[in-house]
Amino acid sequence: MPTRREALGALLLPLACTPRARLVGPARDDESYWAEIGRAFTIDRTALNLNNGAVSPAPAVVQQALERHLAVANSLPTAHALWTVAPPLREAVRERLAAQWGVDAEEIAITRSASEGLQVCQMGFDLARGDEVIATTQCYPRMITTFQQRERREGIVLRQIKIPVPAEDPAQIVALYEAAITPRTKLILVTHVMNLTGQIMPAREVVALGRKRGIPVIVDGAHSFAHLEFKISDLDCDYFATSLHKWLFAPLGTGLLYVRRDKIKNLWPLTAAKAEQTDDIRKFEEVGTKPEANALAVAEALTFHQAMGGARKRLLFLRDTWAKRLAANQRIKLYTSLRPGVAGNIVMVDVEGIDPMKLWAYLWAKHRIQTGAIIHDEFRGLRIAPSVYTTLGELDRFCSVIENVIRNGLA
Repeated sequence: MPTRREALGALLLPLACTPRARLVGPARDDESYWAEIGRAFTIDRTALNLNNGAVSPAPAVVQQALERHLAVANSLPTAHALWTVAPPLREAVRERLAAQWGVDAEEIAITRSASEGLQVCQMGFDLARGDEVIATTQCYPRMITTFQQRERREGIVLRQIKIPVPAEDPAQIVALYEAAITPRTKLILVTHVMNLTGQIMPAREVVALGRKRGIPVIVDGAHSFAHLEFKISDLDCDYFATSLHKWLFAPLGTGLLYVRRDKIKNLWPLTAAKAEQTDDIRKFEEVGTKPEANALAVAEALTFHQAMGGARKRLLFLRDTWAKRLAANQRIKLYTSLRPGVAGNIVMVDVEGIDPMKLWAYLWAKHRIQTGAIIHDEFRGLRIAPSVYTTLGELDRFCSVIENVIRNGLA
């Protein structure tokens, strides 16, 4: 039986055109191995993408699969391709995703984004005027906007709690959620990994808190899925949604919604479905005509992920490589803890005395380095998130540019 390394070699070799003998021990600092991974992507190396927390590029094999499925849809009678050829292939993708993340295939819907899956949950509960929902001030803006629309339209009440930045005590976070609960609390949203700072939230503990109080908890897993090593079943949650076009490297416009089987019936879909679909997870996929190619190409992204090994992704190693170096400078402030288990690969960094918006623009205009500029009521800075294709040399270049800015300003 081939080893994981040999399987990855077989997957990448046609793209990298590199001798198989170079595929040896996938250590986090084995640059020859990670160069193989990097060459699986079609990125332009004249630019440095450190904003992978927004959306990630797909490897060449995923792009090719997307093109292949699009070609099939446009070569056959299109209705036949969409409604006869694609459905069993979609089921195969559903089954593989469920098996990889430890849940039942009948609990997995393939959506177009984390936002779509989360909005299914946020809008799918019957709430009355005065009913309260809890989120944090750092939850993803679209999810806050969704609750705020329900406030305007239905008169519900959104209560947002503030968590420390960074937060290194999970029990403190759970206590903040608990303190916000009132007799009117009907729904809780918890973000597994914060998109702003990479903060890992105690999602399982918040789910347990909600279950103890009889309050449904929605888990936003947009930045934890295929980023942290875990199973959805580990969280013991009833509702979980994520993007597949971030850390799984699936095509743009793909996501996953998990709803525990006995909860499907009482959760309304975002768009209408037939009454006989009440207990069917597929009711959450009823959005009208859609391109099946995106969902079908998820299979190649999953194969790529499995060949590399989720636990072997060196995301935290890359984070520490640049963050610890810059953190040694007194003018650098990290809003992300580097303590083990506290945060993921996303880091919020601020350079004292430098406007983050101007620094963001300077990095791109002068050095072709893409970052994310964040101006939040509680912090500000640049969001930095390298990916598996990022080289140590590129991180060295980024650090050197920042260190030069500290010395000389935005010259």
